[in-house]
Amino acid sequence: MPKAVALYSGGLDSTLAILVMQRHGVDVTAVTFMNHFGCDISDKSSCSKDPFAASVKFGFQVKLAHLSDKFLEIVKNPKYGHGKNMNPCVDCRILMLKEAKEFMKIIGADFLITGEVLGQRPMSQRRDCFPMIDKASDVKDLVVRPLCGKLLPVTIPEETGLIKREMLLNFNGRSRRPQMSLAEELGLTEYPAPAGGCLLTEPNYSFKLRELLDHNSDPEYKDINFLRVGRHFRYSPECKIIIGRNKDENEAIKSLSDSDDYIFSVIGYGSPSAVILGKATDDAIAFAASLCARYSDAKKLPEATVLVTKGDACYNLIVQPASDDVLEQYRIEKKKTVISNV
Repeated sequence: MPKAVALYSGGLDSTLAILVMQRHGVDVTAVTFMNHFGCDISDKSSCSKDPFAASVKFGFQVKLAHLSDKFLEIVKNPKYGHGKNMNPCVDCRILMLKEAKEFMKIIGADFLITGEVLGQRPMSQRRDCFPMIDKASDVKDLVVRPLCGKLLPVTIPEETGLIKREMLLNFNGRSRRPQMSLAEELGLTEYPAPAGGCLLTEPNYSFKLRELLDHNSDPEYKDINFLRVGRHFRYSPECKIIIGRNKDENEAIKSLSDSDDYIFSVIGYGSPSAVILGKATDDAIAFAASLCARYSDAKKLPEATVLVTKGDACYNLIVQPASDDVLEQYRIEKKKTVISNV
């Protein structure tokens, strides 16, 4: 029986690619490469659907591997550049294929599978990109793309008779209708929305990440994880303040913080949680307290009492809630472009 390793995101395309190969007798083991910029599979609320429900229903194994430092390096310095935002799509694909090839060797698989569709993504799924990416990954002619394989050159698995070309499909372009029809045919009824996935394609997240890297070229993963949470304010090159926007983010701030971080909340009123990341001077602490008060139910009062906590120690700080001008000056946020009609 032919054996293959599939790059698996849990999305519609990668799932369909596996099911097409299974339908024709290929033993597929899926590998999911995690990083700090994707759906957090340990937090079901951060994913639109359970990304691995299909593996249970259709009986294929999913192995998890974290790319961690390797992925962060290509985000900072991608050889083939970023997409519209901070997404290093070509470098990302090369890295995953290289890692998948090593896993292929370990389990004795014959070839690799991806769910890519010709013409679906402008940066990495063009006809000229596929051979370049495969060559750079040292997997030339070993990658089968079942959803569009009929439109691509013959691969080694086809030449050697491991699979037949008529097994492959000819999907092309950005429309999802062919995939949705195939999903219905194969009994795949639940899958994530196509727009979900990589945070590096989101303008606001990418803006915050770029701002972080401008001030710290070697951030800790704690700093990266905090990019998902809250409103961000840059007080100084060494100091940033994050304010929760709802109960879940308030809890996330507390769970991501260390014992030596300063945590803020307003006493006696509905209040967000706030945290200082970086150098916490007395002025920075007072500023963070004023921001916390501004986003609390005490924002219209002349003064508010803020509880400042660090580890087991705590004290109260009386501050004036920050003004809108201050928020505008310090907030890290991608500004909307205003087009004048004049």
